[in-house]
Amino acid sequence: MSDQTAPSAEPNLMLRMQYLKDLSFENPLSPEIYSTLARSPDVSVNIDVTARPLAAADDFEIVLAITASAKLEDKTVFVIELTYGAVFQVAGFPKENLQPILLIEIPRLMFPFARNIVADVTRDSGFPPLLIHPVDFVALYRQKFEVAAGQA
Repeated sequence: MSDQTAPSAEPNLMLRMQYLKDLSFENPLSPEIYSTLARSPDVSVNIDVTARPLAAADDFEIVLAITASAKLEDKTVFVIELTYGAVFQVAGFPKENLQPILLIEIPRLMFPFARNIVADVTRDSGFPPLLIHPVDFVALYRQKFEVAAGQA
């Protein structure tokens, strides 16, 4: 007698596409800032990750949002806002692993591309390229859910 049970699906993580959803760069003090900027401004960077299922089975859109602002004393030197998206097929993983894959592993794959866009835009705007340090997406994931748990 043969076993009629279908084998379980192999875990599969496949990039379908990646894209720029939104990009904004503000340089409110131009052109004077280029001749008066005597020292490096203070730069703050905020990163957020979201994920949502799409109509196609096992497809998810993951969005990496990066906002960076540079200030000198109380003046804004520049602000860049990047929303970078990707569609991944995520199939065959245990349900308990889905959220960490969507909010940790996939953003790790997307980050170098988004980081490059931020660096290019700041460089092309007349400033040194803003090279964002590697991100600990595990810590970001934990922080996001600690905040959500605190609000609940």
